[in-house]
Amino acid sequence: MLLGELTVSVARLKGAGPAAVRDLGKLGITTVAQLLEHLPRDHVNRRDEVTLRQALASGRAANTVARIVVHSHFGPPHRPTLKLHIIDREGTPAELPCFNRPFLEKTWPLNAWVWIYGIPEAKYGSLQIAAFELDLPPPGHEPGAPLGAGGTLVPLYPLAGTLNQTGVARLVAQAWHDYVPEPLEDELPPEYTALHHLYPLDRALRILHRPESPQVLAEARRTWIHRELFHLQTAVLRRPNALKAAGRVAQVLPKTVRKHFIERLPFALTPDQATVVAEIDADLESERPMARLLQGDVGSGKTLVAFLSALPLIEAGHQCALMAPTELLALQHAENAAKLLDPLGVKIAFLSGNLKAAGRNLLLKELAEGRIDFVVGTHALFSEGVEFQSLRYVVIDEQHRFGVIQRQALTRKGSDPDLLLMSATPIPRTLALTAFGDLRTSVIRTMPLGRKPIVTHTNKMSNQAKVYDFVRKELESGRQAYFVYPLIEASEALDLKDAASMAEHLAEVFPGHRVGLIHSRLEDDDKRSVMEDFSRGRVSVLVATSVVEVGVDVANATCMVIEHAERFGLSALHQLRGRVGRSDLQSYCFLVYGENLTEDGKTRIRVMMETTDGFRIAEEDLKLRGPGDIAGMKQSGFLKLKAADLGRDLDILIGCREYLTTLLARDPGFMEPGQSNLRKLWSKCPPFSDELVALQP
Repeated sequence: MLLGELTVSVARLKGAGPAAVRDLGKLGITTVAQLLEHLPRDHVNRRDEVTLRQALASGRAANTVARIVVHSHFGPPHRPTLKLHIIDREGTPAELPCFNRPFLEKTWPLNAWVWIYGIPEAKYGSLQIAAFELDLPPPGHEPGAPLGAGGTLVPLYPLAGTLNQTGVARLVAQAWHDYVPEPLEDELPPEYTALHHLYPLDRALRILHRPESPQVLAEARRTWIHRELFHLQTAVLRRPNALKAAGRVAQVLPKTVRKHFIERLPFALTPDQATVVAEIDADLESERPMARLLQGDVGSGKTLVAFLSALPLIEAGHQCALMAPTELLALQHAENAAKLLDPLGVKIAFLSGNLKAAGRNLLLKELAEGRIDFVVGTHALFSEGVEFQSLRYVVIDEQHRFGVIQRQALTRKGSDPDLLLMSATPIPRTLALTAFGDLRTSVIRTMPLGRKPIVTHTNKMSNQAKVYDFVRKELESGRQAYFVYPLIEASEALDLKDAASMAEHLAEVFPGHRVGLIHSRLEDDDKRSVMEDFSRGRVSVLVATSVVEVGVDVANATCMVIEHAERFGLSALHQLRGRVGRSDLQSYCFLVYGENLTEDGKTRIRVMMETTDGFRIAEEDLKLRGPGDIAGMKQSGFLKLKAADLGRDLDILIGCREYLTTLLARDPGFMEPGQSNLRKLWSKCPPFSDELVALQP
């Protein structure tokens, strides 16, 4: 039997009353299989006693036995909080405030002996242990006896509600006894298990719940990491993009129009741009529809690559669509396309939800009849009523801002069109192998010739006068500047500067220089007006929120001032810094921070000062905030791994992918229903949700 086939409800386990079943449900546990996969978050060796006194002296967690001597309460009379008073075997007293756990008064009555695990602190004139685990004491807990003769590593499970460690451990043991009469079947191919010297699945899982030693525990955890990442990569390779068969005739596309376009450019393509165009050409001319991810730092020229790669298809009589997440960015792409492609005879159109009915109807008619070659727009491109005569190429910019369903809706407007996803937010390699593992990847790392590195400075909020002086000199030299704030308007809850108030203040700081304000609450027409004034130099200082994070390209802007920089994520800081340095002018970024920086805030500021490499910044961002929503879909559990860590276990992830790629080439149907355990697993009890498997950008 496979682990996933243990679909019996936990309510059928002896000792699983209504309260336990309810609280297990809070942890996402409803079946025996899910209970057995509820791995301990840590293990404690009960043999090694650490008394309260020793724990306080060393800063370690106490691991000892104590007696409950007093129950008391504190806090408001209408809602008192329980406090347990204990004395350990050395006679050291401590207090355990039981926040939101009033039931412990009945669970641990006066004079009961308990095993306690937690870090004591000297507070309020006594030892306090705010976060603690209580359990039945091990054998031999009387004073003078070894703490746990014959003891072992004891699991510490994630808990919820009234659940305690003893209760969860008993339910796990009951599940093994009642529903796993024979060892669980292995899911991984025997050759893979042998290659990496992994434990059998049944043994690994039993050890994780009740290990005999730290050494076997480490090996069992390594086995489980391999299992999770193997199944994760199998899920990626089961996606339609990965399994899509050749379905069209290979052809050589005409490139005369593109040749003329390149000859008209006032600059040469960077080596990376030329390489990526060649990679895309090979895909577009093959018998298999393209599915490619194009990563490139801000200002690296991804949009130009999209235009260049679209021209051969347009020359061959097909249509192309470019979708952007905001009207501001889509309009900028449309204007650039018109400026660059219109002289070549390419018919350009712009479509957004704000287009008036008469103009929209005419545009839709021309689009359906094939008289528009290249359409740029927002999510309105995949709305009802939008039809193409021959949609062959779909480009999605800032792809992470779109959901999976939105991407699919646009690609369905054509018949298996070629797909290019573009991201200026570099994706860490681990996530690229999971969220986008079924896509071919291209990277633009080199920047256009003549660009100078952006000089980054940090300043305390109390020292911002120096920043104003520096910006004033740039403005007097004819340059422009951005000032970015975390809030649109002042908030009583947050003591932060806001864009609306600071726009008025900066108008006084920089007299003689026009200040503009842009944020998400402005009407689209007002946003366009402000941006046009800034682009044309009629506004010298643009005050904004992170709405300018993407798509704003003003070559004359040389200063980016981010106030309360500690409030922005690394990705946002990197994108905002990339709004300057868009020409051969020397540009500057000022990270202005508050007095009380958190550790995460310090880390973000430090990383921004150390590097301008978007890929390294993305890796650091992953460490700080986890996988997040980088796949463009909600984190509905598909990356909530129990043992594996996408940052730490990259080598194992790559090894799984290489093995599976080889296996897929050798046996293309190995993931279809059949006799092997791997096939049986995905047929009967897939380890990852259908949402991950169906994820096709």
